[in-house]
Amino acid sequence: MALITAVIVLAVALSLVMAGAWLMAERTGNHGWVDTVWSFATGAAGIAACVLPAGDGWMPRQIVVAVLVGGWSLRLGTHILQRTMAGHDDPRYAALREQWGRAASGRLFLFLQVQALAALVLVLAVAAAAHNPLPFWRWGDALGIVLALTAFAGEAVADRQLARFRTEPAHRGEVCDAGLWGLTRHPNYFFEWLGWLAYPAIAIAWSGAHPFGFWALAAPLLMYVLLVHGSGIPPTEAHMLQSRGDKYRAYQQRVNAFWPGPALGRKETS
Repeated sequence: MALITAVIVLAVALSLVMAGAWLMAERTGNHGWVDTVWSFATGAAGIAACVLPAGDGWMPRQIVVAVLVGGWSLRLGTHILQRTMAGHDDPRYAALREQWGRAASGRLFLFLQVQALAALVLVLAVAAAAHNPLPFWRWGDALGIVLALTAFAGEAVADRQLARFRTEPAHRGEVCDAGLWGLTRHPNYFFEWLGWLAYPAIAIAWSGAHPFGFWALAAPLLMYVLLVHGSGIPPTEAHMLQSRGDKYRAYQQRVNAFWPGPALGRKETS
């Protein structure tokens, strides 16, 4: 009963927070607030799910997982916040509003409630990892930490490389293919997905001692669908084709969209 209550409280909190994000986006006209709020809210809810009481005091795994999800949230949320504070609207949301027309406000509200539901799925995956009852420091714990740190570093490097590329006047109107961007067209999305693999690694007990641990697989599965087939790559690619044209088409032919390596086809996304 306590677990069900906690899930309901987290679900309501995420729904209300994303309603607030909708209001901020509507009033400011800057949809960067949506992803900023979502990143911080998902991290905060994840930490809350980690530190829920599970016996006598907090177990080491709860603290480690809370630090991992908190670090992810702080890095991503701060990165998006800096971009938002600079006044840069997110072209993906701008395109959606144009597509939705007069119904844009209402449809955006519903869209953000779906994002709240997605956040809840991720939070439960984090909880599944944090509350694995087996002794701490199994091979899965080590693997999860390595995956999370690799993802953190990779995404930070990709963001920095893109920012550096954009500051060069000679690169105006060009396509960034430097560094990690020469290995995959969306290294930030790839490393974002990689980071969510950390939680199944920590959560799953192949002995069957922690059945809830298998729920953590929902995190990388959901993120793959969202990033590759949903609100990640498709609208970003559409925007880049519109703004860069043939330069971006040539980039598509050279580099795969998600998996690092050469393109498997003209518009391959997986």
